[in-house]
Amino acid sequence: MTNRTIKQLVSGMPTQDGAGVSLTRIIGQRLLPNLDPFLMLDFFGSDKPDEYIAGFPPHPHRGFQTVTYMLKGKMRHRDSVGNEGIIEDGGIQWMNAGKGIIHEEMPQQTDGLLKGFQLWVNLPAKDKMSAPGYQDIQPDEVKTVSVGQGIEAKVLAGSLNGVSGPVNTARVKPLFTDLHWLADASATLPVAAGHSAFIYCYEGSLAVSGETITCGKLAVLNDGDTLDITSSEAGKAILVAAAPIGEPVVQYGPFVMNTQAEIQQAITDYQQGKLTA
Repeated sequence: MTNRTIKQLVSGMPTQDGAGVSLTRIIGQRLLPNLDPFLMLDFFGSDKPDEYIAGFPPHPHRGFQTVTYMLKGKMRHRDSVGNEGIIEDGGIQWMNAGKGIIHEEMPQQTDGLLKGFQLWVNLPAKDKMSAPGYQDIQPDEVKTVSVGQGIEAKVLAGSLNGVSGPVNTARVKPLFTDLHWLADASATLPVAAGHSAFIYCYEGSLAVSGETITCGKLAVLNDGDTLDITSSEAGKAILVAAAPIGEPVVQYGPFVMNTQAEIQQAITDYQQGKLTA
């Protein structure tokens, strides 16, 4: 067994997206442009409705998947083919944009709070023009498993210690877990060798193989098949891993393809109204 260590520590960059939603971009910025197959990771968290209430009006996607995980608050989604729903506190939506869709996401606060993540996951060339689709996961569908002394994991996708997450539509088969721990916690977690992996601490702090990750930091992990975590204080983090795709990535805003010609075709299709059905 080989223990994973920290390869790179990254701080998120404050930015705005949609109709002026304030957020922190962690993957998809200058310090970490991508981490194959992960294209972007945003963290949004505010108790000031003016920073998020305008939401994300209709916008196109093609060639990848979006993952929205709500920690607090709700997000109503609607698209060009008639799908509509609400992601609840603790719920997750896994959307396959595939060949194209026009999508909107509008926040609905809970006690003034909105907090969560959006992750973009690339698709291999053979799946980029697949049919769009969703999986909306309610909070009670997410199982929790003890993974060590004082550490529990909500398993959203993939499997951990014999517990599988409810996400089953993803073409890239990732591990996506939300770790919660108490003070003086410790655990050794299995993470598949050869997979790209990161851990982002969003409350408290923790240490990976003795190196501290403070709140707001993302740790890109070196390769290995185990991950040692300890902490002297309570906290929370997401741990995400998946096999890299290893193909060229050409991105233009909400379109992610393999060649510039495919990007130009996506723009043309959008301009001609071909992403609405």
